[in-house]
Amino acid sequence: MRVHQLPETLINQIAAGEVIERPASVVKELVENAIDAGARRIEIATAAGGKALIRVIDDGRGMDAEDLTLAIRRHCTSKIDQRLDDISTLGFRGEALPSIGSVARLTIRSRPQDAPHANEVTLAGGIPAPLKPAAANQGTTVEVRDLFFATPARLKFLKSDRAETAAITETVRRIAIAFPSVRFTLSGPDRSTLDLPSTDEDRLARIAQVLGEEFAANTIAVDAAREDVGLAGHIGLPTWNKANSLSQYAFVNGRPVQDKQILSAIRAAYSDTLPRGRYPVAVLWITLDPALVDVNVHPAKSDVRFRDPGLVRGLIVGAIRQALLAEGDRASPSASTGLAEAFRSPQFASAVSQAGATHFRPTGAVAHGGWQMGASPSRPLAGLANGFAETGQSEITETVLPSARMEQAEADPSIVERPLGAARTQIHENYIVAQTRDGLVIVDQHAAHERLVFERFKTALRAGKVASQILLLPEIIDLPEDDCDRLAERAEDLAELGLVLERFGPGAIAVRETPSMLGETDIGGLIRDLADEIAEWDSSSALRDRLEAVASTMACHGSVRSGRRLVTEEMNSLLREMERTPGSGQCNHGRPTYIELKLTDIEKLFSRR
Repeated sequence: MRVHQLPETLINQIAAGEVIERPASVVKELVENAIDAGARRIEIATAAGGKALIRVIDDGRGMDAEDLTLAIRRHCTSKIDQRLDDISTLGFRGEALPSIGSVARLTIRSRPQDAPHANEVTLAGGIPAPLKPAAANQGTTVEVRDLFFATPARLKFLKSDRAETAAITETVRRIAIAFPSVRFTLSGPDRSTLDLPSTDEDRLARIAQVLGEEFAANTIAVDAAREDVGLAGHIGLPTWNKANSLSQYAFVNGRPVQDKQILSAIRAAYSDTLPRGRYPVAVLWITLDPALVDVNVHPAKSDVRFRDPGLVRGLIVGAIRQALLAEGDRASPSASTGLAEAFRSPQFASAVSQAGATHFRPTGAVAHGGWQMGASPSRPLAGLANGFAETGQSEITETVLPSARMEQAEADPSIVERPLGAARTQIHENYIVAQTRDGLVIVDQHAAHERLVFERFKTALRAGKVASQILLLPEIIDLPEDDCDRLAERAEDLAELGLVLERFGPGAIAVRETPSMLGETDIGGLIRDLADEIAEWDSSSALRDRLEAVASTMACHGSVRSGRRLVTEEMNSLLREMERTPGSGQCNHGRPTYIELKLTDIEKLFSRR
């Protein structure tokens, strides 16, 4: 077969394979065109997940007959002239409309301001129909019907209507965050209506519309710059995380992007604060000279390339870590909200009512406030009313449960005024209950101390080698030979963390020194966990690049264990150190170290408010 020129229709269908991947791609291109046209209100309607119908109506500038005729031809655009290094619009390639028209039935009706009437053009399977007059308001209406009817093979690869509808919703949400001054309405028989009114450039208000009202309470503002690159936005507290990365939004010069470089930088910034498999929430705007970023990497325009990717990555990682550091020990309020809601649930009320009538009996002294679940009833719930009335409570003399040790101490006003308050008790040998000026705080002692030890490790690493203590007798740990080899290869780097070990035969490791800050610890468990962790890494990875990950594992083994009883002085000492330590609101795995209940919330639980 000889070389020949492909027909224009086939060229457009090939181009559509990259530009139009699914119905959400069509919505993205049409909405971006509307924004570039200056629209302040955009209405999107879909049917059958966008396969049967996509309609986008805007109130932008509109197009006259000449522009409308050119708009359905490839590489015709009003958005750039000669240069690709100064792109300030969302679209610029001139491929979207002809690509859509080559695989679907496309109708465009548009009317510029002061024009006597609108004009309409249609394109079905790449074949245009003559331009004709039409009735319409100022702006443009684009209808796309029977998507991929001209390329049935592509239609077979689309997902279910529900999945395609969800993808369209997510696309509109991302664009809506980028343009808070534009009103977006998304409707159709295949969905519930989504209406996002204009917030007049108030980014936080628009984010709240999209991600929920809890966003503001669970995030930290970010504002930083380095050289010619600026970064602004909001990042979630580590304890407010998600099961996927869909809550990470990035915008480059106002353009919504899903760039791997940016997502990788966000993940790296949270590397020592989130549990495995969890993702942070982040909404970030990156601004820089258009000449320093290439948005022409792919026809979908969701990937970008920075002239200095190291600068952008360093800015994102540094700004997020600095913002988290500045917040100190702040934890997400969602945990306490969830606790209060759990107390208010009908299931909890029913359980308390049943237990109070048959199994609850008060234990210990009134000052201790102890309660015990007994096997036999003491007296009916109604009989408890007078004894527990505020005016005259009867004395409770039964023994308090061992798991509810009450370390009583006189209230020290100066301590109660501190952010984490004064320790009042330890329950189940793991949870410290502290009284604050306007509420109470419940602290997970193991998670909290684990974070404190980890931060000490990081401080020691920055200052130099971690101090170690020599064991009186070396600890011999039996391990598979492969694990022994891995540990022996990394022995020099582990020594920087104060862990000195060496081979002891073919299937054992001898540990001679351990980090002094760990104190007494389960050395065998620590070594086995480190061996498993190192086994997951690439063999070429330098351990010194992962020292913080190793330090996190070691901190877990060196922290106060669950089940250890603490006296009041120890509990208060832990609370004070948490207040001094940045990031102590979550442990190394991203779990919250404490939750706080305000007095007003507690009073609501008892119907005092």
